[in-house]
Amino acid sequence: QVQLVESGGGLVQAGGSLRLSCAASGRTFSSYAMGWFRQAPGKEREFVAAISRTGTSTRYSNSVKGRFTISRDNAKNTVYLQVNSLKPEDTAVYYCATSSSWPAAHYDYWGQGTQVTVSS
Repeated sequence: QVQLVESGGGLVQAGGSLRLSCAASGRTFSSYAMGWFRQAPGKEREFVAAISRTGTSTRYSNSVKGRFTISRDNAKNTVYLQVNSLKPEDTAVYYCATSSSWPAAHYDYWGQGTQVTVSS
């Protein structure tokens, strides 16, 4: 079993930046592809970005491409999401999750989320 803990969220003005982190427990972190998702109030959870096991391949949703960057440090069991040029519509709870496949199709373990609020 893998436990995931997100951090780094907060309140930021439009145009600002944050770096979200997701720390994973266990020794098998490098065997998982990782993804970031978000859920805004009253909306369904949506895919944001994903990264392969070695970090050599990434995927992004069209809404964040060019503004967000996913990366990972397998030595630290951590995946990151650098979020730049934030917009009010980026306001959501951001979750990380693990996937046993790449391209990731099904996500198995989820964190509790970190809130990102962007003011206009």
